[in-house]
Amino acid sequence: MRLRNKPWAPALIQQHPEFILVDPPQMAGQWQKRFAKSQPLELELGSGKGQFIMEKARQNPQINFIAMEVQTAAIAMILKKQVVEQLPNLQLLQANGRDLLNYFAAQEISKLYLNFSDPWPKKKHTKRRLVAPNFLQMYQQILASQGQIEFKTDNQGLFEYALLSLNNFSAQFNRISLNLHASAYAASNIPTEYEDKFTQKGQPIFYLQAQLRPHKKDCPLNNTAEQSL
Repeated sequence: MRLRNKPWAPALIQQHPEFILVDPPQMAGQWQKRFAKSQPLELELGSGKGQFIMEKARQNPQINFIAMEVQTAAIAMILKKQVVEQLPNLQLLQANGRDLLNYFAAQEISKLYLNFSDPWPKKKHTKRRLVAPNFLQMYQQILASQGQIEFKTDNQGLFEYALLSLNNFSAQFNRISLNLHASAYAASNIPTEYEDKFTQKGQPIFYLQAQLRPHKKDCPLNNTAEQSL
C-alpha cells in the first residue's frame, strides 16, 4: 500500500546518512562497516513503517538488521523513529528489491523477512511477487548457508503461491501455519502495522519459514515442516 507523500521526508533522509543509504553503489559485502560491531545480518524486504524491524532490533542486540523499503514516505517514517532511538544494530536502505544483487554480496544475509508483501494478483504481474522464482534466485545468492526466509501474509492466494514457488525451488519448509496467532509460534511473533489491523478484523495470518537449497526438478513438497495449522 502506497503511503501519502511526506513533504519533510527527503530533507530528513538527506540529513541522516549515518542511518540511511539511498540506492548506494558498492555496498555489497560492506554492510558490517555501517554497524557498531560485526554480527549476523538480517534483512527485511519491504519494511513499511518499521514496527516489525525496529522491535526485532530492540529485542535482538546481538544481530544487525537492515530495513529495506522503496517508498520515500515509509522509509522516512522509520528513520524519524531511528533518529530518536539510535539503535546501533539497525540501518536503513531505500532501494528497489529487484536490485538486491547490487547491494548485497553472496551469503551476506543470514535471514530474510518478507512481511505482507504486495500480492500482485494479476497473472501478468507474477514476476513482481517477492516469492516469484526470479526473486528466489536472488535470495539464494545473498543468503548464507542455512539462511532462512520468513514469510507472513493475510492473502491466502499469495500464501499458496509462495508454497508452490518455494517447493519448486527445492526449499526445505521448517514451519508452516495457516493461522499464526493461534499457533505455537504466536508467542515469539512480532506483528507489523498491517498485521495488527488484519488481526483485529479476525483475519488469519499465514506464515512459513523455509531454507533454500540447490534446485532439483520434480522435487515433491517437503513434509518435514513442523506444522502448526
